[in-house]
Amino acid sequence: MDYVRKMKIARGEELAELVLKNCRIINVYSSEIEEADIAIEDGVILGVGVYKGRVEHDLKHAYVAPGFIDGHVHIESSMLTPAGFAKMIIPKGTTTIIADPHEIANVIGNTGIQFMLDASEHIPLNVYMMIPSCVPAMLDENSGAVITREDIESFMGHKRVLGLGEVMDYPAIINGDYIIHEKISIMSDRVIDGHAPDISGYDLNAYIASGVMTDHESTIEKSLTERIRRGMYVHLREGSATRNVKALLKGITKENIHRTLFCTDDKHPFDIESEGHINFNVNLAIHHGINPIDAIRMATLNAANCYNLPHLGGIAPNKQADIIVFDNLNKIEPKLVFHKGMLVAKDGKALFDIHNDVPKTITNTIHFDDSILNFDLKLKSNKVHVIGLVPGNITTKDLIREVKANNGIFQYNDKVDILKLAVIERHKHRNKIGIGLVEGFHIKNGALAMTIAHDSHNLIILGSNDLDMTIAAKKIKELRGGIVLVKDGKVDDFLQLEIAGIMTANSEVLVQETLLRMKDKIKAMGLSKEVDDPFISLAFLALPVIPDLKLTDRGLFDVNQFKIIDIEIE
Repeated sequence: MDYVRKMKIARGEELAELVLKNCRIINVYSSEIEEADIAIEDGVILGVGVYKGRVEHDLKHAYVAPGFIDGHVHIESSMLTPAGFAKMIIPKGTTTIIADPHEIANVIGNTGIQFMLDASEHIPLNVYMMIPSCVPAMLDENSGAVITREDIESFMGHKRVLGLGEVMDYPAIINGDYIIHEKISIMSDRVIDGHAPDISGYDLNAYIASGVMTDHESTIEKSLTERIRRGMYVHLREGSATRNVKALLKGITKENIHRTLFCTDDKHPFDIESEGHINFNVNLAIHHGINPIDAIRMATLNAANCYNLPHLGGIAPNKQADIIVFDNLNKIEPKLVFHKGMLVAKDGKALFDIHNDVPKTITNTIHFDDSILNFDLKLKSNKVHVIGLVPGNITTKDLIREVKANNGIFQYNDKVDILKLAVIERHKHRNKIGIGLVEGFHIKNGALAMTIAHDSHNLIILGSNDLDMTIAAKKIKELRGGIVLVKDGKVDDFLQLEIAGIMTANSEVLVQETLLRMKDKIKAMGLSKEVDDPFISLAFLALPVIPDLKLTDRGLFDVNQFKIIDIEIE
């Protein structure tokens, strides 16, 4: 840009490329609402005041705020490509995301990370990446890839890589494991994201002393307060299954609010469509008593400060012109969204098309032999550990239950809400299978299978009988990955996820419609009303870093003891 001309525009002496007239600007720096115009040139705000432009947009005193920032999200959990995801969240006012591609990295490693970077390069959404730190999440499961220190270093030169993704193996951290500390050390001048459920006191001190700077796993007020006191940023998360904003708001004060921001982590398309994205977190905070300007600051300036993005997060000279326009300060529903000064969404609809170029190398990732599809659960005792669902969260309980067995084999009982759960290694023909039991779903006469199973994304199957579980597994293999619902011995519905078994190049509309249809069918099979999203609830039953009990392809994992345990209790 001609610097002389730039200064003249800023000083109001020359016409700007675009001027948004008659704005009520949410000033996140001074907590004011300013009546002013916004001058924009080459996608950058050059001035706030009274301006004229070659193109002028009269906003008629609507509210104007910086575009929202999602501080921690896995794009893959939407089951959409980055372009498809952008088409869903931009109309909701999210213009920047801090993405952690560890879902696809667990399946195909560096190839997956590079795909996410390439696929997010030319879309009207700021996509920054945190390179996964824990692939696999830990050693008591089999993933499709391993991300090493050298892999992390290979991405450090990319302009959109901000730091290290969530460090989930917190026992390795606090016990001084060399491998994970080396990964952190090479990113020591960047942001290190954390993942620290249920650790506190001296263990929390050790975790933070390693270099970890953020945490999105707080679920109670005490946890938020302790982390902020120790210098962390805390994300208030509201996803599809993990809904923590309301509980955490109790811990926010005028003194500590500057260390808080919002994230979704994992949110399905139908929830984004019906509720919103980060604007939903903001609206929830406002509804529960947070000042609207403070809530907007959490979603903008606080997040930009946390991730060292000085060009984002505010409406001021030299800030990127990512702007949302809305009418109601107490319930933010953007009617206009600008990205780098370009109008990209209007009245809840994206104004751009998406183009997905998917390499064939990432669409063939389902590898297991049908011969291993034996779901017999051998028991030496009738007293067993059962994974218990926790409503509204991805944590589970370790329930002790008595079950029926015939000749040492578990027998289904329709009168009891205990279903069989299986995790099958699907990456490298290892043919490993872990079998356990779960309580809380209540479904009958069928099975639900998915190749979304955090974080290693093996094949996970929930079923009320072995036959339906077998049919579901075979259909998954035929589809090259996805979600399959079986009822009464027949495939009832499915969603193909051909990209690494966790995403699809199909439209967000098809994904939404299919998931909603399948969800209704699962409800008709008796799904508990306490299970808001059966897909996410099932997917997280394989994540062995979230307490208390989880199932991997190697067996039942006790997160508190951090080891594989026998399902039977002698």
